[in-house]
Amino acid sequence: MRLPEFADIQAAAGRLRGHAHRTPVLRSATADARTGASLFFKCENFQRMGAFKFRGAYNAIACLTPAQRAAGVIAFSSGNHAQAIALAARLQSVRATIVMPSDAPAPKLAATREYGGEVVTYDRWAEDREALTRRLAAERGLALVPPYDHRDVIAGQGTAALELLEDAGHLDALFVCLGGGGLLSGCALAAAALSPSCAVFGVEPEAGDDGRRSLRAGRIVTIAVPKTIADGAMTTHLGELTFPIIQRHVRDIPTVSDAQLIETMRFFAERMKMVVEPTGCLAAAAAFAEAHAWRGCRVGVVVSGGNVDLARYAQWLAAA
Repeated sequence: MRLPEFADIQAAAGRLRGHAHRTPVLRSATADARTGASLFFKCENFQRMGAFKFRGAYNAIACLTPAQRAAGVIAFSSGNHAQAIALAARLQSVRATIVMPSDAPAPKLAATREYGGEVVTYDRWAEDREALTRRLAAERGLALVPPYDHRDVIAGQGTAALELLEDAGHLDALFVCLGGGGLLSGCALAAAALSPSCAVFGVEPEAGDDGRRSLRAGRIVTIAVPKTIADGAMTTHLGELTFPIIQRHVRDIPTVSDAQLIETMRFFAERMKMVVEPTGCLAAAAAFAEAHAWRGCRVGVVVSGGNVDLARYAQWLAAA
């Protein structure tokens, strides 16, 4: 499959118009004072189903052939892609099967089922989710829509940065969370086209730094399943499509600790009155930590999602 291009992102924006929310770009005087920069938060926690994943899921399903749509789709996900596929499929009258870890956050499992998806659970510590999903796809004749390594998924995710740059204008830097690389690679393509001098950074949890290692090594590095509260970034490797885009367009991949994620969740709750999940805090946590390098600059931050178990969320904030 060919690598996606900016034209694919523009086409995806057309398909998403009227179906995905054009999420707000919010400012915070406190964040600006803390960093000495002008921060622009692209709030995908206000997207349909609560995360940017809806963009890629809807675009990918919209690009299926009539035969594929009639047969149905299958996906694997720890939560947000699962919900996105279930909702996007329902909106387009397509049957969806989702392979999810049995220990995925309960609200994400429940929401996926409520959106109409058939959930098949597996043990993330003992089973290979991709192998299981491909077997089910072959047995049932379903079209596989992976969470990140897919041209139409990447193009859909890139519309988040497209909108950010249209609304905020030129950016000197852009921070984006990194799991498998769908959002980061899409946003990097959009930034390269619309704000070529913008430095793009992917951000990973300290425990799951496969992307950082891959960028350093010049090849895709696979790690064990990381243990981090950022469940959306518990991936073990980048994709065959996402990695070359990241190599070409991403300046660096900093990491942040779970403690930094919790502190950033608290910032969003107290100062911006927003619920943001741990993975959704990756980009902001790094922007705060790297503030010394961007004083006086215009910095974009993609807040990727807000789907979090509220009981655990309360515990994290109380401990911060």
